[in-house]
Amino acid sequence: MIRVGVIGAAGRMGRLVCGAVARDPDLSLVAAVNPSLVGANVAEIVGHAGTDVRISDDLDALSDAGAQVAVDFTTPAVVMQNVRWAIEHAVHAVVGTTGIGPSELAEIGRLLRARNNASNVIVAPNFAIGAVLVQRFAAEAARLFPAAEIIELHHEGKLDAPSGTSLATAERMAKSRTTEWKGPDSETVEGVRGGSAFGTRIHSVRLPGLVAHQEVLFGGDGQTLSIRHDTTDRESFMPGIVLAIKAVMDRPGLTIGLEPLLGLDGAGDSR
Repeated sequence: MIRVGVIGAAGRMGRLVCGAVARDPDLSLVAAVNPSLVGANVAEIVGHAGTDVRISDDLDALSDAGAQVAVDFTTPAVVMQNVRWAIEHAVHAVVGTTGIGPSELAEIGRLLRARNNASNVIVAPNFAIGAVLVQRFAAEAARLFPAAEIIELHHEGKLDAPSGTSLATAERMAKSRTTEWKGPDSETVEGVRGGSAFGTRIHSVRLPGLVAHQEVLFGGDGQTLSIRHDTTDRESFMPGIVLAIKAVMDRPGLTIGLEPLLGLDGAGDSR
């Protein structure tokens, strides 16, 4: 049985992760860390009787409980601090917090090598299987439709814009393109054309009532193509997270993306 600790356990995603871990017969929730609700019993928060774990505000609660895997769903401001701690303490990490860019990924790789790969890390911008497939399909379409823009929509509480998923999608599209395309720059209202990343414009929407949604629009002579994924409930992330928890100990170094765990050949990255 894999011993799991959740960082950000009292957040919207953290609560669901705690519940998913507690319900899985191959996993054991042994620690929960969050700066608020310290001392609260996780069982009362996630509604799963028999989960006798108290929330702590100290990362050492993970090592004290003998956690083998730490799952991080916190904020961009603290996620790297948590990953550094996990690597220093030889705890495997599954990271779903967005805001981790190329420089942070490079640092994680260096830290793992410096510690002789005593732990492994999986970082995924999105754990919904449908969102992973959108990225894969968009990369394929980008070979034939160089003109494209991304619209991503999330709840009003999401701190980063654009989303990590949209950035990852744009990067993969850029790697697949055989020609470059640049749309018009003229704007009547500044910023209305969106921001550019990896050669693709991204439009970010933040509204109450949304969860996580992404549409990639492709345009060509006489035709358009739309690839869209909608997350209507955060439970959609749980199968991917549980999959990553069970896989991380057997994937040396840094794994980027959920694709390698799903057996999608030629997708994702491992370092």
